Amino acid sequence: MTTAVQTRLDLLDPREVASLGGIEMVAHGVVEGFLAGLHRSPFRGFSVEFAEHRPYQPGDEPRYLDWKILGKRDRLYVKQYEEETNLRATVVLDVSRSMGWTGDPERTLTKHAYAVRLAASLALILLRQRDATGLIAYDTEVRVVVPPRARRTQWPALVRALGELEPSGLTAAERALPRVVELLKRRGLVVLVSDLLVDRELTLRAMRYLRHRGHHVTCFHVMDPAEVELMGPAEARYVDPETGDAVTASAADLRRDYRATVERVVAGWRAACRSSGIGYHRVTTDTPFGHVLRRAAETRARLG
Repeated sequence: MTTAVQTRLDLLDPREVASLGGIEMVAHGVVEGFLAGLHRSPFRGFSVEFAEHRPYQPGDEPRYLDWKILGKRDRLYVKQYEEETNLRATVVLDVSRSMGWTGDPERTLTKHAYAVRLAASLALILLRQRDATGLIAYDTEVRVVVPPRARRTQWPALVRALGELEPSGLTAAERALPRVVELLKRRGLVVLVSDLLVDRELTLRAMRYLRHRGHHVTCFHVMDPAEVELMGPAEARYVDPETGDAVTASAADLRRDYRATVERVVAGWRAACRSSGIGYHRVTTDTPFGHVLRRAAETRARLG
């Protein structure tokens, strides 16, 4: 007798998972796989702003029970308040033109396609933790703002916003990042998802300022495998996806210097972030979403 084992989408190749459906379907499948066997802990909170009802869970305080609904439906419901959340979380997503690149369209998602699905999965997990979750997307300007909420309507709003995003504009965030910082007034968790092809000092200054203001900041540095290791034919033409500048060169001649440059850049980001109390994780677009979510969950667990 054999037992069927349900496939965990969070551990499959991201491109294969993305082919199964839209952003919402993929996020649900990835999160269900990731949370398999886990139990959500009840949260006890208090606020003055009523948001909605939700089913009673063991551990909820009796004072929040809605006795009128009990009389009508013979079921226990509690009043959930806007601040009945563990924290406020905002996913800050880079949607600049460089994010629309992939080194191998047959095998890997573009950085944008990967990042959008990762952002959706992160948001869904945070919402299931009852964290008020929002989204900010930017290129040269802030393009989308979905303020953090913990209501049931928040998930559809986030999916709709993510589905409408397209990579565009240069990765010149001089105007965008100060605006992002300005929007993040209330302390919480800030998750930056970007390929970090930006002015490093400017970006670090923004993240450090958020840390100074009491935010918990973590960064997922999204890279295509072809950006990590220079491959290709003996001679190729390399084109900047944002400026259109091109150069013809031998991959073999460049490979060693290129690898050293990438390692130096990544090490620089990692050291600068960690010395400032900012979480840093380099992620390639062939990494199963579940592996990345585990790193995010570890960060979330440390916040209590």
